[in-house]
Amino acid sequence: MDVSRPHPPFDPELAAVLDALPAGMKRPLNLETVAADRSWSEGAVPDELLRRDGAVDVEERRVPGPTGAPDVSALILRPAGLARPVPGIYHVHGGGMVMGDNRTGIVDLVDLVVDRGVVVVSVEYRLAPEHPHPAPVEDCYAGLVWTAQHAAELNIDPARLLIYGASAGGGLSAATALLARDRGGPALSHQILLCPMLDDRGITASSQELDNEGIWDRNANRTGWTALLGDARGGPDVAPYAAPARAADLSHLPATFIDVGAVETFRDETIDYAARLARAGVSVELHVWAGAFHGFETFAPQAAVSRDSRAARLGYLRRALGV
Repeated sequence: MDVSRPHPPFDPELAAVLDALPAGMKRPLNLETVAADRSWSEGAVPDELLRRDGAVDVEERRVPGPTGAPDVSALILRPAGLARPVPGIYHVHGGGMVMGDNRTGIVDLVDLVVDRGVVVVSVEYRLAPEHPHPAPVEDCYAGLVWTAQHAAELNIDPARLLIYGASAGGGLSAATALLARDRGGPALSHQILLCPMLDDRGITASSQELDNEGIWDRNANRTGWTALLGDARGGPDVAPYAAPARAADLSHLPATFIDVGAVETFRDETIDYAARLARAGVSVELHVWAGAFHGFETFAPQAAVSRDSRAARLGYLRRALGV
């Protein structure tokens, strides 16, 4: 299937933001230039911004990685003066499997540390194509194991430890939750999957709808999955821990909040994953945001649909975690 399809219209507020983006932010993902593309996020969120005038304690630790692999870096954010167990959010950053670090997408979570009193641990996993599957997900799982083992030290309530990720981070969060289930731990209370990257096959209608439009079109998606899987992309031998949409059994997974834009590559695979979770007996809350492109909250935080999206997610967290 390689002919692009009609797609729903973009929300007018979001369309204006898309039109105004610099050309460099909309150019196709290219693995030959990915090193240069990575540089935009390096050092983008300094400690001073994370500390919020002393309201947040910021620490970065090297923690054990997978057996035989290097340690991974964990960014730890805690309310200053914290002396009691609180909910913990284990964060997996986005970046198409090829970009980003443990500070990518962290600003909204700092708000939760300050306003809701949670602890955040954000993992920095190895990136493709230099480190293909299973390196990224195994790094994420190793960081989760360390977080659960050190919950008391981190002041995390182990009964309220959830995993949270957007885009590639959403896909890796779903894959890490599958690993945790299949390996017998750690226990996760919830998974928050935001516009998750779940399916390497590119067989849904929405995976073909955007061609040099929006953010993360079908060409970028093909490139990202190829970086992770190489020639195995789209073939019969891809593991669910690489592409969670491949999982045959979605039972006994954590309660799930999952959302996606209506005008993005991941729309259909996200809706299908949510439906399959529900059919497997998992508690699911699904939102499909009309007119929204991939990453719309980041690019257009003041748009009405972005405000609604944040409010829905915060409402879910408040109900789920009591924060």
